Formats: sequence, C-alpha cells, structure tokens
Amino acid sequence: MAPSLEVHDLGDGVPLLMVQTGLTADELLPLALQPDLAGHRRLVLHRRGYAGSPPPHPVPSIATDADDCVVLLDELGLDRAHVLGYSYSAAVALDLAAAHPDRVASLVLLEPPPSVSEHRAAFLEVVSDLLELRREQGVEAALDAFLAMQAPPEWWAALEPVVPDARAQVRRDAATFLGADLPALLAWTFTAVDAARVRCPVLHVGGDASGPWWAAVRRQVLAWFPDAADVVVAGADHGLAVSHAAAVAAAVGRFLREPGGGQ
Repeated sequence: MAPSLEVHDLGDGVPLLMVQTGLTADELLPLALQPDLAGHRRLVLHRRGYAGSPPPHPVPSIATDADDCVVLLDELGLDRAHVLGYSYSAAVALDLAAAHPDRVASLVLLEPPPSVSEHRAAFLEVVSDLLELRREQGVEAALDAFLAMQAPPEWWAALEPVVPDARAQVRRDAATFLGADLPALLAWTFTAVDAARVRCPVLHVGGDASGPWWAAVRRQVLAWFPDAADVVVAGADHGLAVSHAAAVAAAVGRFLREPGGGQ
C-alpha cells in the first residue's frame, strides 16, 4: 500500500527522513541527491498541502506535522529513522523527537525558526505582517513579499538545475505556506522542558552569513543540547540547504557515520 503522504524514496540503507520545509515541495532534493548521503535511504517527504500529498489538517500545527511523520514511518514499516528538518521543518523535527523519542535515531537541525530565540517577537511580527498582507492583497502579493526577502537570484540558480519546476511549485503551494505553515509557526512553542525529552544525538548546521536571528537560534540549540555536534558553513546564509548543499551533506553524512552520531 502506498503511503498516505507523497514521498521521494531514494536509495537503500539506514533511513533518513528529510521533512520538507515551507513553500517549495522539493527544496530538499538538492541535498538528498548529494553523494555524501548516498549510503542512506532518503525519504524526502511532501507535507500536507504540498505536491501530491493530502490537504492540510483542519487546524494545522507543528505537532500534527510531526504526527504525520510517525504515520509515514508506520506505513513504511520503519521503527525509527534519522530525521532532518530545515527552517520550518526543523520545528517539526524537534517536536517529533520530543513527542516520539523512540522513533528518532538522530536529529539534524538546519537553522530552526527564530521563534525559539530571543528574536521571537521580531520574527513573529514578520510572520504576522505576511499574513496581514495575504488578507488584504491576496496570496500572490504575500508570496512575492516573502520571496523578495528569502529567495535571491543565486538561490534560484542553485535550485532550478535540480528542480526545474521550482517556481511553479512555489506558486502552486503558496496557499498552504501562507494558510497553514505560517499560522502553525505563530502558535508553536518549544522550551527547555520539551528539549529535555529528546534522547537522540543532535547536529545543528547553520551558515555564517545567516544573520543575527539564526546565530541566536544556534546558541539556543546548543544550550538545549550541550553535547550536540555543531557545524557552521562558511559563506552560507539561510538558503544553505540549496546554495551549499554539498557542504551541508558532507556535515550530515559525517555526523551519521560517527559513533554516537547516527549509527
């Protein structure tokens, strides 16, 4: 039986669940296809409301996205997997590891949302402004404003050779990003109490050019998980999973091969 959520099932080996972030359904494909991850079975998930997956839950949340990951693992007959989350989906990965610690072999976090840092108020203000723009001017106007902030030409140049229809994906699924993901982020919290429930090894990967919000996120993650592995990719900003896919994959692959990291 096919899984209820659409997933790219790539390769063989120990499973690595790569949870899709916000807006671009196949944004993690450039990372998943890197040679450093070829020794793993890469499950590149399309969350609800994206590509061929079912519509979002009536009340979307980070927690329900995490629960969907458990359902997928069950459907694939997997007791547990390494889990990678990026930006929005790093929040999903954190919730998954805290709520279902027996299902997560290790946790790879690529710059979780700034709502976990001291910049929470400023970040949520930006999110609220995008939602207000959507209410007043529509999905396209809000999407264009977001892309102007987060999708420079070099990001598209790195993504489109691997995902030629990336721009079409973004337009197709923008209503999910603005109507489900951003409200879910507004409501999401994750504290030291939640972090204490995470029992697996953790890796944080960030960029040295991502700016103060994500630098603060890195500090918070390392405060929660003092034994976490930590990699900072030179020259990378928040688009690092696409723009610096090879460097990120090298860090993830090394972590998963190390004793106490992934195996």
